Amino acid sequence: MDFKTLYDKISPRLKNLAKYHPRRGLSWDEKDLYQEMCVHLWNNFRSGVPEGINENYIINGCRFHILNYIRKQRQKADTVSLDEAINDNGDTLKDLLADKGESSQEIIEKDVVSDYVRNNGFTKREKEIFFLLIKGYTAREIGSLLGISHVMVIKHKKKFIFKFKK
Repeated sequence: MDFKTLYDKISPRLKNLAKYHPRRGLSWDEKDLYQEMCVHLWNNFRSGVPEGINENYIINGCRFHILNYIRKQRQKADTVSLDEAINDNGDTLKDLLADKGESSQEIIEKDVVSDYVRNNGFTKREKEIFFLLIKGYTAREIGSLLGISHVMVIKHKKKFIFKFKK
């Protein structure tokens, strides 16, 4: 089988993979990921890898390549000590972030989770419910605020938790 035939057969599935994975990366869109999979496919084809292998195996190879590519290219977060002085007055992040009786660790964890929720494929309704739950509203209060039943709030909350655990 020549490369064009192989490409034509699996290209739609690679495009679907590329649509799924952008939310896992920080700065890649689906076109970038699709192009990276095509380059990976071409490099494997040149070295003779797809010969005698079924299409699902080839597509999974492209999928694993993209996951590894994203993992390697993702920027690493800088770690900062909460107890280290950040200015000449000796103020620390722990002192500046402490608020409402919450520990600085709790505040940072909320910010990290909030950023994750904003940027990773949750529906508008799931985001609304999440942020209201973070503020301490009950399911019934959220339902009345959003004009839906408390049962729908609980269903959205369950969907949110399922997606969050993925």
